Amino acid sequence: MGKFIKAGRVVVILSGRYAGKKAIVAKVFDDGSKSRPFGHCLVAGVDRAPLKVTRKMSKKKISKRTRVKPFVKYVNYNHIMPTRYQVPAEIQPAAMVTDQQMDTSDGRIEAKKFVKSLLQEKFLAPPADKTGKPSKDVLYLRKKLRF
Repeated sequence: MGKFIKAGRVVVILSGRYAGKKAIVAKVFDDGSKSRPFGHCLVAGVDRAPLKVTRKMSKKKISKRTRVKPFVKYVNYNHIMPTRYQVPAEIQPAAMVTDQQMDTSDGRIEAKKFVKSLLQEKFLAPPADKTGKPSKDVLYLRKKLRF
């Protein structure tokens, strides 16, 4: 069977603190690593999704409601469910977060800030797909999972 969990795939976290949250796979470790001897991946996800915005809201309220709270985490393959969505290549999932950043707490904070700015920018103006409409993959990632 082919590998379908690759960088850029949108996944749903199934267990732990971020259960039910959506994330993007940044890097995969199919054979595991020395510290984690099992198949896992590095994900960057949305802990708190942006809220709905209407035209009559003030600029201040819009800026508050469009904020995103991100997370970065190593996750075992058993604890994620891949979706059919894959983010566009222009988002560059591999550049979101690196192994060196995950080694230190300052690096993780830096990675979260970068993910936050990238996601807020893409959620505000989603990249277009082949037909010119906003990408369904980014719109799916923006919505809160209802379960």
